Amino acid sequence: MGVVLAGGRATRMGGGDKGLRRVAGQFLLTHVLDRLTPQVAAVALNANGDPQRFDGFGLPVLPDSLPDFPGPLAGILAGLDWGARMGAAHIVTVAADTPFFPHDLVLRLQGAAGNSGVAVAATRRNGALQLQPTFGLWPVALRDDLRAELLRGLRKVMLWAERHDAGIAEFGTDPLDPFFNINTPEDLSLAEHLAGTG
Repeated sequence: MGVVLAGGRATRMGGGDKGLRRVAGQFLLTHVLDRLTPQVAAVALNANGDPQRFDGFGLPVLPDSLPDFPGPLAGILAGLDWGARMGAAHIVTVAADTPFFPHDLVLRLQGAAGNSGVAVAATRRNGALQLQPTFGLWPVALRDDLRAELLRGLRKVMLWAERHDAGIAEFGTDPLDPFFNINTPEDLSLAEHLAGTG
C-alpha cells in the first residue's frame, strides 16, 4: 500500500497544494502517482482541508487524525490506520513534491528493512548520508506506538524511525538526486527542465 504525503502547506510556494502545480504539462501529483502506482497494490493521499480538490485523481483522501498540522508523522499515522483497514501489513510513504523518486523504491526499502520492518531511503552528498525519511516503509503494527508518540509531542520522522531500528536503503544521485523536491518557484522551473531531459 502506498501513501502520498501531501499535508504540507507550501508556504515557500505562496500556499496551496504543491501537488496541484504543473510540471511538463501534468500535475506534480500525477508524476508522483505514475511512479508509485506500479510499485504498490493501492494508493491513498494524505491531505487536509477540502478533499474534493483531489476528486480528479480517484484516490482515498486521508486527513490527519490530529489537529494543528503536526507534520509528516501525522500523515504516516493516517496512512497506517488506512493500511490497517485495508488489511495491509505495511505501507510505503512518498512525498507529493518529489517527482523523480526511484522506480524501485518499494523493493529497495523492503530489502533494507530490519527486524522491525522499518526502512527509510537515503542518498549521499559529499560523502555524507542524507536521510529521506518521508520515503519509508512502515509496519501497520506500529500505528498505536506512533499515535502515542505523537500525543507525547514527537514530530521528527527519523527520531521515531531510529527508535525502531530503521534500515537504510541508499540510492545513487547520478544523473540526478532522485529525491529532489520542489519547495520554491525556482525548484519548479528546475523540475520542468529535468522532466524534459528524462
